[in-house]
Amino acid sequence: MTEAGETNTGTGGGPAADGMMETLSPRQSDILSIARREARVTVDGLSSRFQVTPQTIRKDLNDLCERNLLKRVHGGAMLPSGVSNLGYEARRRMAAEGKRRIGRRVATLIPDNSSTILNIGTTTEQVAMALRAHEGLMTVTNNLNVANILRDAPGVRVVVAGGVLRAFDGGIIGDATVAFLSDYKVDFAVIGASAIDPDDGTVLDYDHAEVRAARTILSHARTTILVADAMKFERTAPVRIAPLTDIDIFVTDQPPPESIRDLCEAGGVRLEVAPEEEGPSP
Repeated sequence: MTEAGETNTGTGGGPAADGMMETLSPRQSDILSIARREARVTVDGLSSRFQVTPQTIRKDLNDLCERNLLKRVHGGAMLPSGVSNLGYEARRRMAAEGKRRIGRRVATLIPDNSSTILNIGTTTEQVAMALRAHEGLMTVTNNLNVANILRDAPGVRVVVAGGVLRAFDGGIIGDATVAFLSDYKVDFAVIGASAIDPDDGTVLDYDHAEVRAARTILSHARTTILVADAMKFERTAPVRIAPLTDIDIFVTDQPPPESIRDLCEAGGVRLEVAPEEEGPSP
């Protein structure tokens, strides 16, 4: 049984899982533990950590992927996704530097003396961090983490949506949330997502109640901004938020696949790739 707020990624307990774990080498077990903690592992990082060749690590990862314990991605592997999301802290660590760059880029697109809505997500939290220096900003949110980040920012007024509080990530969802958000018409809506289909650009998430709130946010803003790091093209999720072409501005951390660039161009979506920053992040 998973703890409250955690999701089952198919690597949990049970006789079958226990038997499978017994056949793993000690290093493979350690790799799986690292992946569960950090959500993603890289060949180079594991090779350095275990002092073995990259070829050895690739063999380990291939073995773990054949058992459906991990999913291969470019340069490494990650926990499989599909019908359930990763744990919140694991998501927060994934592509952390890219999310910070996205947040700072979005903050340059939102002027002082404007209104915003920020939804649930670790990337929107980085947007909130970057908005703390703004003046005359009103921010509506159904994310308690965003509210806490902005609560003592002197130039920002925070409005928190009502609804059911989701304990594991601070999200607020439900019918009351949708009704509350429907009362606003803001200058900028900033939403995150769990996955983007690289073929048709569908923006996806896991929780239908969360998606209802996101759709409401998108329909009550003059300008809509999607924030998503490049790893979102390597994941999948079952619930549709919207087509990418319904978004005004898409901010990401790396150049997206060609199919996504073509969709943005054809659909009039402004594509922003957050620039690399000079020096270490604060």
